[in-house]
Amino acid sequence: MTSTPRDSRPPPPQASQIGAPGFLWALVGIMAAIELVLSLSDSGYIGATGLRWQAYALGAFWQPVFAGTIPPAWPGQTVAMFLTHAFLHGGLMHLALNSVILLSLGKFVTARVGPARTLAVLCLSAVGGALLFGLLAFTNAPMIGASGAVFGLVGLWQANEYYLRRRHGLTLKPVFTAILGLAAANVAFFVMLSGGLAWEAHLGGWLAGGLAGLVLLRNR
Repeated sequence: MTSTPRDSRPPPPQASQIGAPGFLWALVGIMAAIELVLSLSDSGYIGATGLRWQAYALGAFWQPVFAGTIPPAWPGQTVAMFLTHAFLHGGLMHLALNSVILLSLGKFVTARVGPARTLAVLCLSAVGGALLFGLLAFTNAPMIGASGAVFGLVGLWQANEYYLRRRHGLTLKPVFTAILGLAAANVAFFVMLSGGLAWEAHLGGWLAGGLAGLVLLRNR
């Protein structure tokens, strides 16, 4: 890491509170409650063992439904699945990873743009991730998880870093390096998971969050 003169280094944004805001904990709580029920069902403790796939059938994002090659399971699914997919996960580890990033980055983003705009960016990024997945992915497998929304927060954070560096006359190389590193990590995980990574949703969420950040943070 290269050093910068003390007076020219951009000050880190300060959060107005300790810990993540309550609305982020509420979102994580909803996702955790859903995953807990599905995990208990998988283990045979409650309900039928097929409950997870029933939840996926009703709430996951399905590219064939988006493309119109198969009918929706219920009226309104074609629209609702752009958001409902973000509340479903593939297990506790999947949920934990998304939740940690959501709470940590969400705290930072909320300090910069406020709770309402942070929630709007999360929704926009979830929709953007699902939209790009629907346009680029050709699969019958369900797309689930809050990763698109999380990558939206990453995009907004990088937009903030971009503006800070420009404002203080610093090199933009670390911003572009971070973007390339993010792309490389997605490629690596795609290979490690044998194609089981919805990179299209990650990219769509990141683009939506980044563009939102360029607009929201332009004059801040």
